[in-house]
Amino acid sequence: MLTKAKKIQGFTLRGTDEEVGSVKEFLFDDKFWTVRYLVANTGGWLSGRQVLISPYFLLSVDYDSEIINVGLTKSEIENSPSLDSDKPVSRQYEEDYYVYYRTPMYWTGPYMWGAHPEIIRDREKWTTEKTEQLKSWDPNLRSTREVSGYNIKASDDEIGHVDDFILDDQTWAIRYFIVDTRNWWPGKKVLVSTRWIDRISWDESKVFVGLSRDAIKQAPEYTEDYMLTRDYESRLHQYYKRKGYWSDEPVSKAYSQ
Repeated sequence: MLTKAKKIQGFTLRGTDEEVGSVKEFLFDDKFWTVRYLVANTGGWLSGRQVLISPYFLLSVDYDSEIINVGLTKSEIENSPSLDSDKPVSRQYEEDYYVYYRTPMYWTGPYMWGAHPEIIRDREKWTTEKTEQLKSWDPNLRSTREVSGYNIKASDDEIGHVDDFILDDQTWAIRYFIVDTRNWWPGKKVLVSTRWIDRISWDESKVFVGLSRDAIKQAPEYTEDYMLTRDYESRLHQYYKRKGYWSDEPVSKAYSQ
């Protein structure tokens, strides 16, 4: 299911034995545009450190009860590698984290989840060791809270800012940025696929998109209460003359206007 990141911020995190906190924000990479960790607000029982939960342990999202079920005990989280709340996530910390939980390292392979194109929660199917066939890459993790508000730079001019993110709660991929154009003209909110993003400048707090300002301006409007159906996504991609992420066919040449 596709959902807004802000919609599930504050949802209760229920471990296998008791509640462990609530959703604070998400950390994602800008290579596969995938959530690598959910940052938990523990309510003080682990004050002074960040509590990160990998999507490997996010079992299900109950939108009616506003609960995310986590496949970890409170003790497992408490004894996990400690990360100071004011420090970024380092490669050494991640290696310690994945060794502790004995989960596959997502950066040791060519796919979204390392050796696998999809997230696998069956421990018996996990590939946890590096091999010569798996090419490592260096993730650059950023938070959804940090990137919210970044200006959007189209191919010819600026046109708005990042308002929110559309997440896939099965793969935990970020499918779209929600762009608010109303700070530049009497505009609207539109969706921009992460596949259409050229790069993010962390120094300039800008997201560079390979679409023209006018193309984004004329795109189908996204409203807060709109259900993101596959029909809507198909029409959005048809407007931009792009293949959908759900298609096995190669993405067509970038749209320009």
